[in-house]
Amino acid sequence: MLKDKAAVITGSTSGIGLGIARAFAREGAHVMLNGLGDAAEIEKTRAAIEADFGVKALFSPANLLHAEEVTRLVTDAEAAFGTVDILVNNAGIQHVAPIDEFPDDKWEAIIRLNLMAAFYGIKAALPGMKKKGWGRIINTASAHALVASPFKSAYVAAKHGIAGLTKTVALEVARENITCNAVCPGYVWTPLVEAQIPDTMKARNMTMEQVKQDVLLAAQPTKEFVTIEQVAAFAAFLCSDAAANITGAILPIDGGWTAA
Repeated sequence: MLKDKAAVITGSTSGIGLGIARAFAREGAHVMLNGLGDAAEIEKTRAAIEADFGVKALFSPANLLHAEEVTRLVTDAEAAFGTVDILVNNAGIQHVAPIDEFPDDKWEAIIRLNLMAAFYGIKAALPGMKKKGWGRIINTASAHALVASPFKSAYVAAKHGIAGLTKTVALEVARENITCNAVCPGYVWTPLVEAQIPDTMKARNMTMEQVKQDVLLAAQPTKEFVTIEQVAAFAAFLCSDAAANITGAILPIDGGWTAA
């Protein structure tokens, strides 16, 4: 389905991003990984994708808090692959605290990484997509692009911003054979979700199990975490010809969370 396409996936050394990278590689796409982690583990992950799927897999350590590094991530991928057909803006961080106690540096970092990096990535990738006459942009948003939760002011603001950015880009390139959509997972068991549990325990005075059942899964009628594989398969579908007329969509995959 994606044979010889080239994809940049931010935040792809673990979690949802890595799942998406592997799903794309399974379909024949070359992938540029990006993210944090132990260098040896990242190299093992990169090499495994090449060995498992017979595609080219590269890694960029670009720090997406800086606009120029976001741009360089895309241009480096274009130089290596000859094209960037697919851009997945997936990188994200989280911090949980009441707004009147929310650290300024955390607010700025979350907005920069979760929202501004997507803007700069899209800005860098679109000229090549327009020239080729084909492109797929997928923004990993969240159910929090549609609804809010307490103590997550920066994250909710960023994800609502991603929803607006997605719609705007989709309208601008609607006649260019380029789509732009936002995938909005509910709670997926990833390192990002696991890392926010201690702060949530503190903010709500709860045990870990209470946070899982009464906070994380309380909003999901299925009472199950969304899986990485489900999100990855959804992203791969959005890159297919069958999804060519899905654009500007804010697409929940959230166990029914936003149905209420």
